[in-house]
Amino acid sequence: MNQRIKAAELPGYVGREIGVTDWLAVEQARIDQFADATDDHQYIHVDAERAARTPFGGTIAHGFLTLSLLSALASRGGGIKLENTVMGINYGLDRVRFVNPVRSGQRIRARFTLAGAEEKSPGRFLLRYAVTVEIEGEEKPALAADWLGMTVVDQTD
Repeated sequence: MNQRIKAAELPGYVGREIGVTDWLAVEQARIDQFADATDDHQYIHVDAERAARTPFGGTIAHGFLTLSLLSALASRGGGIKLENTVMGINYGLDRVRFVNPVRSGQRIRARFTLAGAEEKSPGRFLLRYAVTVEIEGEEKPALAADWLGMTVVDQTD
């Protein structure tokens, strides 16, 4: 569950880890669906027999699939939610590194640190998250990213 806070409380959260999500399995069916959606059918993602002969030992998730799962992970308790939120908008990524492949069937989770919060205009807050996606049982994470989101709040109270 995401923490719900008042916008005035944001400065007290900057620099703090604000959430660690539950584990999410990255199954082959999801990898195949992503391959179909993005038209990226490279064999390391979709051909178990050929991928088994690579250093990965089997199929791996697309890096962009892992990255795209940040939204799902965040909704599972990886962030904060401002009171009176009207909408949240992906604003971009300043840095992304794919550190370690996610093998089909592995589970991932994300750690979110609020790295920055800035009110860009009344009721519009740019939140910067330092995110690390961990792989269960692996020392190295799947990815590290600086993720930006714009939160719009209703200020009519």
